[in-house]
Amino acid sequence: MKFARLGPAGQEQPAVIAHDATGVERYFDLRSLTAEIDGRFLAGAGIARTRDALTSGMLPVISGEGLRIGAPVARPGSVVCIGMNYAAHAAESGSAPPEIPVVFLKPSNTVTGPFDAAPIPPSSEKYDWEVELGIVIGQEASYLPDTAAAAGCIAGFVVANDLSEREYQLPGAAGQWTKGKSLPHSTPLGPWLVPADELDGGGLRLQSWVNGEPRQDSSTADLIFDAATVVHHVSQYMLLEPGDVILTGTPEGVALSGRFPYIEPGDVVELEIEGLGRQRQQFFRAVAGAGRAGSAASGAGAPDVSAAPAAAATIAAAANTGRDSQ
Repeated sequence: MKFARLGPAGQEQPAVIAHDATGVERYFDLRSLTAEIDGRFLAGAGIARTRDALTSGMLPVISGEGLRIGAPVARPGSVVCIGMNYAAHAAESGSAPPEIPVVFLKPSNTVTGPFDAAPIPPSSEKYDWEVELGIVIGQEASYLPDTAAAAGCIAGFVVANDLSEREYQLPGAAGQWTKGKSLPHSTPLGPWLVPADELDGGGLRLQSWVNGEPRQDSSTADLIFDAATVVHHVSQYMLLEPGDVILTGTPEGVALSGRFPYIEPGDVVELEIEGLGRQRQQFFRAVAGAGRAGSAASGAGAPDVSAAPAAAATIAAAANTGRDSQ
């Protein structure tokens, strides 16, 4: 199963992608079970109830034709991030691999859809991509006793792009991770949420491309701190609630390394994690002083969002996952 949210921003409807009786993968409407794919749904045995509903045939098939794909989890309460969780990325950042997880937060209002047009901040010169495995929390987690308990709190996994402005984040007295990681629309999630009991998050290939050229190519097996360790550690310092998202860090191959140019208006960034689908964002320069509109797809210079893949197209794309991997 793969959980998705389809429709215009703020009006998404919940759906699940699964095989029908003939073995064809289709979208099924979840509105008879829930109004949203959120913490309440996940904590209320929503994944198990969806399996039961599919088995009984009670969920109607819907068409994804022409529908926008939103983030697969409705606005999380918290977006928690782990920094430098791949040794090679720590090295290209000029740091030693951490001995304990490096934890920071992103505002939840940075979450956006996986194919939405992506704004570059008006004064940004060092906007960077980061493909990451995202953990979705399925039940409350606080002061967990061990990693086994932590694993039981993971509802599933998603693809994430932790877009980062390096000039705001790092250099000089003014550089702060919060500044560089909090920009509007800087956390594309999806296209799907895959349940943790259907996918082992410990050995997934993750890749990124800019304008079709390879950038990152690694495996979650290279994580310094795996998913369960991350959840256990974070639970010692904050309350994790159902629907919260943890980004587990990015591997080497980002612009910060000095090997590649930073993102420019018109660039297309694609990200893929084995079994979790593929994202694609086209970038444009946000308009200073334009408020929310200047950071939305309708802002001046924004690409035509009609070029973004519709929901129906993602099923076919899934069959070709890894087609550009060689």
